[in-house]
Amino acid sequence: MPAQITVAVAQARTHSDLSGTLSALTRITQKAASRNAHLILFPEAYLGGYPRTCDFGASVGGRMPHGRDQFLAYFQSAVDLGDTPAGAGDDWVKKRLPVADGKNYRGDGTRERLERVARETRVFIVVGVIERAGGSLYCAVLYVDPARGCLGKRRKVMPTASERLIWAQGSPSTLKAVTTQLNGIPVTLAAAICWENYMPLLRQSLYSQNVNIYLAPTADGRDTWLSLMRTVGIEGRTFVLSANQCVRHGELPEWITNGTEPSHPSKDDFVSTGGSCIIDPQGAVLAGPLWEVSAEDHISDAQDSLASDGLLVSEIDLEDCERGRLDLDVAGSYSRNDAFKLTVEGLDLNPPPV
Repeated sequence: MPAQITVAVAQARTHSDLSGTLSALTRITQKAASRNAHLILFPEAYLGGYPRTCDFGASVGGRMPHGRDQFLAYFQSAVDLGDTPAGAGDDWVKKRLPVADGKNYRGDGTRERLERVARETRVFIVVGVIERAGGSLYCAVLYVDPARGCLGKRRKVMPTASERLIWAQGSPSTLKAVTTQLNGIPVTLAAAICWENYMPLLRQSLYSQNVNIYLAPTADGRDTWLSLMRTVGIEGRTFVLSANQCVRHGELPEWITNGTEPSHPSKDDFVSTGGSCIIDPQGAVLAGPLWEVSAEDHISDAQDSLASDGLLVSEIDLEDCERGRLDLDVAGSYSRNDAFKLTVEGLDLNPPPV
């Protein structure tokens, strides 16, 4: 029997506040559910936002006052998931951390909202989040199961370029894959965030855990991204889902241009054109790449239905992963693990039980 499930990728943009973005996430997930999706991926930094074009008033050796105001605005728009700065791991997942007097949960309630949406739609949600913990921000990915709630959360271990000023580095121990059942079929999935996908050893750490759905939320809207995603698919013999935001300059938060000249003077200019896609274990493109359309855009009915709602949907057969490993298993028969050894601090690279 084929191990078939339906997966979706949302090319959705962050809204002006967290409440608006969560409402959009709910609507998009409901739409995916109406198209029989079992899993949906949202872009990097979808909740909290990706502050594209913002310099935060920083140059080598100097910081301007307006940049501190920008960081304050960004920090206040981030999500509090109730985790510790170091990351509490299973204690956070299983809600074993202490709760403040008079409250039933830690954080700002976003975790509970996402768990409710997943439960009501019966869709497994994977979403990029800007998480605040203590005084720092982390670029994170959250895995939300319809039946069991949050199964895990990982923080980006290597922010790219200017991201390093505003995002702290996450622990590599959070690269742990999660397992679930979708449509009655065992699934092992994990995420590499944006340019972490250019780190060969990080990719290998996910392949070693025998993932059959590899998630790549991103902010990279270049056409070269598709080549990388196809490489990941054929290299790991895994299905690859990649989601990016499609954003015009006028849709960025107002604080991004405070104290600086806007780098895109026209509100209609794109600052990110998307490129979301779905790839199979042989590197074939199943859906996308999707350009210059967002899940919240109004597109005429005359256009293609997949592009019209910014949602890519594909039925996949997870047994194609095993079929692909006939001649290539980079974590097993094609790895020479006797000669080349990979260890990751705090992470068990053995495939998790399913």
